Amino acid sequence: MEKKIMPVGIDNFAEFHQMGYYYVDKTGMIQELLESPGKVNLFTRPRRFGKSLNMSMLKCFFEIGTDKSLFDGLAISGKKELCEKYMGQFPVISITLKQVTGNTYTAAEKNLWKEIRKAARSFPFLLKSDKLDDQDKEDLKNLRNGTGMIDDSLAVLSDLLYKHYGKKVIILIDEYDAPLQRAYQKGYYDAMVDLIRQIFGYALKSNDSLYFSVLTGILRISKESIFSDLNNPKLYTMLDDRCDEWFGFTDDEVRKFLDDNGINEHYDTVKNWYDGYRIGQNSIYCPWDVVNYCDQLLNDLDKEPRNYWANVSENGIIRTFAEKADSITRDEIGSLMEGKTVNKKLVQELTYRDMTNNIDNIWSILFTTGYLTQRGRNADGTYELCIPNCEVQDIFKSQIEEWFREKVLDDTDGMKTLYAALDSGNAEALEDSLNYYLGASVSYMDGGTLDDKEKFYHGLLLGMLLPRKDWELKSNREAGKGRSDIAAFQLRTKDAFIIEIKYSKADTDLPTDAQEAIDQINRMQYDQYFRMRNPRTLRHFGIAFCKKLCKVVVE
Repeated sequence: MEKKIMPVGIDNFAEFHQMGYYYVDKTGMIQELLESPGKVNLFTRPRRFGKSLNMSMLKCFFEIGTDKSLFDGLAISGKKELCEKYMGQFPVISITLKQVTGNTYTAAEKNLWKEIRKAARSFPFLLKSDKLDDQDKEDLKNLRNGTGMIDDSLAVLSDLLYKHYGKKVIILIDEYDAPLQRAYQKGYYDAMVDLIRQIFGYALKSNDSLYFSVLTGILRISKESIFSDLNNPKLYTMLDDRCDEWFGFTDDEVRKFLDDNGINEHYDTVKNWYDGYRIGQNSIYCPWDVVNYCDQLLNDLDKEPRNYWANVSENGIIRTFAEKADSITRDEIGSLMEGKTVNKKLVQELTYRDMTNNIDNIWSILFTTGYLTQRGRNADGTYELCIPNCEVQDIFKSQIEEWFREKVLDDTDGMKTLYAALDSGNAEALEDSLNYYLGASVSYMDGGTLDDKEKFYHGLLLGMLLPRKDWELKSNREAGKGRSDIAAFQLRTKDAFIIEIKYSKADTDLPTDAQEAIDQINRMQYDQYFRMRNPRTLRHFGIAFCKKLCKVVVE
């Protein structure tokens, strides 16, 4: 079959047909939604799981005047009676709140008006409708100009469409909680909550012109915060079996995707890196990652997998998590990074304010946003949580290391103590200083190869040393018969040192391994790196690590 173009960043459903993009058929969602209808339907999924594309699909299916050929050959086209009854039969208001952000409430409200104006201007024929009176048309002009009352704007627009068509309206709201996240970060959260609550109250509850509505977001914001004016919304969360396969790719879909594009030999890599999200009863791949990686593979079959999700997700949440973590929580993070599970209760209804009020809530946030997934529910109501795949584990590792380095560098007095121990060659003082920092860090070194473990501590120690002024620092530089881990030279005093790092399988091996590091420095003649510089002093440091302990030997 003819290969399709990879739809990188495409969330307009019509473009898949028009431009020939590869489409993973999710039209079955339409049937499931109609067979189990709710007045207000809320889907919560992490970023980049196809929420916006599915909302565009719903709009294309239901809206009056749709191009029905967009669905030719897709699953829903086989449901003849359903298509005759529903396809192209409804006025549809579709907005996204993704860009409704700002450093102030005024700026955010202005951006919200932009979305309302855009929606109102998509129905220019209403200005000439003989079904609308002069006041109706004046209301429409206000919406098109972004004037009047914003709180009932969607309700007013739906009333006008109902009068014109004589058919009730479908309202689609994508990324409904995006304004709240920004508002929380910038300090106008309460004002934005009030505004969104009013808009939803008018449009989704007290609205006789509404047929049904669909909302998508990341968090299931608590009823008291946003949905207090609504009857119970119908919820489709990461824990629900209903509609569990419509956001993200299933394993069968990924196999077909790779097969159709002639790259099925990369299946295991794709699965290890981008699968692992359990939604309802399905194991789900992040579609953004699969599409991006396969797009790269089609240009370079030797392309290694990499982290695509980190650039689009809110990775700052891991920093918040780590900063608030006590020693028990840090150990639990370490267990997760080793591939183990932790048992935690999940709070389904949260607000952004809840994120930092209680460290226990962070587990729920990490689950909802896609950093963790679940492997089953225990008898006590807790869930077995774990990191879903290699990509997210890579995010954890890089973010934890960055946080650790920044935390170390903020401790000015502690760093002075560590530097002084290095400069004087005081093994005991250096050991105490390193053990202090290790005790406050996250350890995940039970898993991985020996080389991986040594690289972890190598990176942390290098991060501690990089800020030193007037020191020339080299990592893994060729010296003598090999490569020394860390070599440093003081440009002013001409003092120098070489550090060799080992990882011990048990804490009882620390002294032996630290001495082995010293022996390696001598055996491999790493001193030759400094031969032409004639250092005033040259010290050898052998440092062995085992989780949160270390042993230092100085020569």
